[in-house]
Amino acid sequence: MAVSEASPAGRHDVVRDRKPAPVLITDAAESQGAQLRRREIRYVIMMSIRAVCLIVAAILFSTKPPLLGLWLGLCVVAMVLLPWLAVILANDRAPKRRAERRAATEGERTPPSLPAPREDRIIDAD
Repeated sequence: MAVSEASPAGRHDVVRDRKPAPVLITDAAESQGAQLRRREIRYVIMMSIRAVCLIVAAILFSTKPPLLGLWLGLCVVAMVLLPWLAVILANDRAPKRRAERRAATEGERTPPSLPAPREDRIIDAD
């Protein structure tokens, strides 16, 4: 902080050296390539779990353990639900940040509008 000469009123004016606020990289959105890669990895993991369920169901069917119907039912439910969930999650985008939500709602507050038509104006064909 630098202090300047005394002003005519006898006060000292304080001059601060202000530097512009740095741009934070953490505020930057994740790149499209990184988002795609993350979603692909999640999809492959879920499809791998589905393949494991298929293998476990085949092993269970060949060994015939107690409560076979329950175990096979769980495997079948997992094999049916996992592809659906994998596609839903693979197409999901990252949640919006607070600044993005604020920018989206600011535009909605002041919608453009036309003035109301005047009632006393009459147009005759004559």
